[in-house]
Amino acid sequence: MKGKKGNVGVKVITPNIQKAEVSTQINKEKAYNAGDWIDPPARLEGLKVLVNESSILPQCIRAYKNNIAGFGIGIRYTTDDEETPEMQSEYERASEIVELLTTEEDTKEVFKNVIEARETYGIAYVEVIRNLSQEVVQIDFIKDTPSIRKTQPLFPYIEYSYYHHGQEMKRKKKYKKYKQEIAGTTVYFKEFGDPRIMDYRNGEYVNELELKYRANEILEFALGSELYGEVRWVGQLLGVDGSRAAESLNNNYFRNGRHTPLLIMVNGGSLTDESFAKLQDYMNGIKGEAGQHSFLILETESIEGRADFDDDKQPEIEVKDLASILQRDELFQEYLDNNRKRVQSAFLLPDLYVGYTTEFNRATAQTAMEVTEEQVFQPERKSLAWVINHKLLNNYKFEHVEAYFLEPDISNPDDMYKLLTVANNAGGVTPNMAKEILCKALGRTCEPYDGEWADEPIVVGKNKATASAGGFGATIAQLGGQIEKASRNNEPQELIAVMKEVRKVLKKMQEEEE
Repeated sequence: MKGKKGNVGVKVITPNIQKAEVSTQINKEKAYNAGDWIDPPARLEGLKVLVNESSILPQCIRAYKNNIAGFGIGIRYTTDDEETPEMQSEYERASEIVELLTTEEDTKEVFKNVIEARETYGIAYVEVIRNLSQEVVQIDFIKDTPSIRKTQPLFPYIEYSYYHHGQEMKRKKKYKKYKQEIAGTTVYFKEFGDPRIMDYRNGEYVNELELKYRANEILEFALGSELYGEVRWVGQLLGVDGSRAAESLNNNYFRNGRHTPLLIMVNGGSLTDESFAKLQDYMNGIKGEAGQHSFLILETESIEGRADFDDDKQPEIEVKDLASILQRDELFQEYLDNNRKRVQSAFLLPDLYVGYTTEFNRATAQTAMEVTEEQVFQPERKSLAWVINHKLLNNYKFEHVEAYFLEPDISNPDDMYKLLTVANNAGGVTPNMAKEILCKALGRTCEPYDGEWADEPIVVGKNKATASAGGFGATIAQLGGQIEKASRNNEPQELIAVMKEVRKVLKKMQEEEE
């Protein structure tokens, strides 16, 4: 008996699953209501006071701003390809744009101010101005950092354009609002990169608005991940405040402390009223040059009031020096020094960069500079250069050039000499390489030598010259020896004359080849 065959159907179900196109992480900013203006967790003005009254923070901050941005901003090619007219045009345009980002001062000064404010408050702000093509044409440092307030990133997600190697890419993000309040006047700003139009008078987004009322953008530079940043010396706040209190105590001692240099003891009598008055006047007027080489006469009288003194009851006057028990130097020296070292460690700065150089010699100073450059200043320069290239200059769509912060030449001449010596002995140094190194050390711009010989190792060139001259030179030298030997042995003059003629011909051939 044959059973009936059942029909089997297959149905493919495709779930409608899509990946989120925006960040979905949760952070504590969710605790604030949308549109709330968030205040810093502490008064930023207090941080400025601590810096101003510190004996080490100003030096650390100055070392940062001078060594990170103080050498200037340059433009360079991103590849080593042969220069084309397009690359040259892009180079010249980028140089002009960076130079004109501010006309009030050198562009590097803006970033030096940014570093100073960021290291003081934990955050710094720059006002960014664009042209009608949405290209950044001007930046202004916002001096009053504590006057800025902002919101959390606000919904909705806004799509923006980002250019990567000339290719436009689309991304989405939430943007913050900023405002600055000074003396009852409020100005609103939008976050850098926000493509919407904002009214700077009320902070509202609109579709159309007169150009003069459109809000500019704020580009922030914050340390850490906190909304208002966090100073890198936050772990040393107690030490900074303690050092300030110790300095204040020392200053108060010099102003109000008791300075009693000596003790006058009268035994068996008492000072006369006249002597007491003279002593008091003397002590009050002993300051300055007028008190030098002056002397004091003390007169005493018997306690019993008798005019005649018995030998065993004569009053005695004894003067004791109290200078040995006075405070000779400032208090808390070790505490102050330890706090200074802790603050420097927060900045990763050796003593050399903050004015303490007594324990350095050439070798240790060179090592300190190299380590600090590699671990501190170079990463900071790259971070700021990234902001310039990928934010401020992104809309210019540069493909061949980039901005970078110049840095000092801290190479050790002794190490360079040893390296070149070893490389040259191994046949690795060419005339053009040697010229390039020399010009760089002298700070000059030099063109390379022309010709194939300039790109050949110096050792190879010397060997070729020696081989070329050595074929004749060795023969001529050997022939000269034979001539002298023949003369000593009284060989026939005809033979000697032939040998001399051959030597003459060889010398002529050698000169022609040279």
